[in-house]
Amino acid sequence: MEDQHETTPGEDAPEAVDTGIYGEDGVILASFLAHVGAAIADRDTLVLKQDVGDLHQSELGDLLEALLPDQRRALVELLGKDFDFSALTEVDEAIRLDIVDNLPNEQIAQAVQELDSDDAVYILEDLDQEDQDEILAQLPFTERIRLRRSLAYPEESAGRRMQTEFVAVPPFWTVGQTIDYMREDKNLPERFSQIFVIDPTFKLLGAIDLDQVLRTKRTVKVEEIMHETRHAIPATMDQEEAAREFEQYDLLSAAVVDENERLVGVLTIDDVVDVIQQEAEEDLMRMGGVGDEELSDTVMTTSRARLPWLMVNLGTAILASLVIGLFDATIQQMVALAVLMPIVASMGGNAATQTMTVTVRALATKDIDIYNASRIIRREAAVGILNGVFFAVTIGIIAGLWFGDPALGQIIAVAMIINMVAAALAGILIPLVLDRVGADPAIASSVFVTTVTDVVGFFAFLGLASWWLGIS
Repeated sequence: MEDQHETTPGEDAPEAVDTGIYGEDGVILASFLAHVGAAIADRDTLVLKQDVGDLHQSELGDLLEALLPDQRRALVELLGKDFDFSALTEVDEAIRLDIVDNLPNEQIAQAVQELDSDDAVYILEDLDQEDQDEILAQLPFTERIRLRRSLAYPEESAGRRMQTEFVAVPPFWTVGQTIDYMREDKNLPERFSQIFVIDPTFKLLGAIDLDQVLRTKRTVKVEEIMHETRHAIPATMDQEEAAREFEQYDLLSAAVVDENERLVGVLTIDDVVDVIQQEAEEDLMRMGGVGDEELSDTVMTTSRARLPWLMVNLGTAILASLVIGLFDATIQQMVALAVLMPIVASMGGNAATQTMTVTVRALATKDIDIYNASRIIRREAAVGILNGVFFAVTIGIIAGLWFGDPALGQIIAVAMIINMVAAALAGILIPLVLDRVGADPAIASSVFVTTVTDVVGFFAFLGLASWWLGIS
C-alpha cells in the first residue's frame, strides 16, 4: 500500500473546497467532483476528511454514486473511521454491496454499532447469511439480539424498517422521574418525539408526547397524562400499509408491536418518507416492466431483468399481427388501410395507458374501493366516448381529405370511437381484476392493456373496412 499523505505541523494544510457541493441544477459540481477525485488519486486523507468527512449522509451518498467504482472504494478506505456508514442507506443496492463486499467484516461490525438500528438493518439485510452471522457475532449481546429480531421479520415489513431504540417508562413513574431518566441515560436514541408507557412484560399501554411532558408538573404520574396508542403498527405489517397509516393520521412516529402487543420498536416519519418514495418508484418501474432495476446495475443484470416482459410483449405483438393477417385480402384491396392502422392502435394504447396509470396508483393508495369502483368505471367509459368522438371527427376529416375518400374517413372514425372506449374500460378493469385475484397490477397491467387496444383497434378498423368493401 502506498503511504498516505499527511501534513506535518510546519506545513500549510491543503486548502479545503468552500461552499456547497451542488450546483443550481441540484447536481454535484464538476469542480468538487474533480477535487475529490484528485485527492483520492493522491491518497490525501487530510483533504478528504476536511471536505468529505462532514458531509450529510445524503450528500455523501450522492458523491458515492457520482464517483467511479475504484474511486468510491478508495474513498471509503482512506476515510477509515471518519466514513459515515449511514450514507450507504442513500445509495443503490449495487453500489452498497460493492462497497461492503470490499470491506472486512470486522470494520463493518464496528461501524454498525455506531448506527441507528434501522440503518444497520438496512445495510445488513442485503448481505449473505454467512457474513451477517459473522458481523452480528462481533456485536454486544443486547444489540445483536435486537438486530437479529429485526432481520427475522419479512422483507419490506414495518419490523424491518423500525428503530429498536426508543424511550419507554412504567405508568407509575412521575413526570419528574421520567425527565431525570431522559437526562441521565446515555443509551437513549438521539432524537425522539414520543415516550411509550409499558407494563413489566413490555406490553404497550400508551404514549406521551414530549410537549405534554414539558407542560406537566413533575409530581404528576405518567398514567394520568398518557394517551392510548390507537395507531400501533404490527411488526409484520407491510411497510406500504404502515406508510398509509402515517399519511392518514398525520403521525410523526408510531409504536411497533409484536403478535403479543409488546413494544419492539418505533417507526419514524423519516423512514416512512423513504418508504413512500421507494414504493412509488417501484410501482412506476413495474408499470414499465423493469422490476427493481437500478441505474448502477450491470449490463447483464439489466438485460436479464427486462427480458421476461419483452418476451411477453413479443407474444402479444404476434397476437395482434394474427388479427391483421385475418384481413390481408382487405389490406391488399386498399393500401390506405395499412397507412392508417397504426393511428387507431396508437391512440387506443395511449388512452389506455392514461387510465391504467391513474387506476394502478389509486389501487396502491387505496383510493379505489368497492364503494366507488362502479362510479369510476362509468366515468372512464364516458371519458373514452367523449375523447373518442373528438378524435374520430378529427381523424375522419384528415383521412377523408388525405385519400379523397369520405367513406374511409367514416370507417376510421367509427373504429376510433370503439377503440377509445375499449381502451378506457381495459385501462381500469384489467388492473381491478388483477388486484382482485392477487396479482400485482403494476407489473402485469400494461401487457394485457396494450394487447386489448391493439386487437380491438385492428379488428374494429379492418373489420369495418372489410364489411364496407364487401358491400361497395
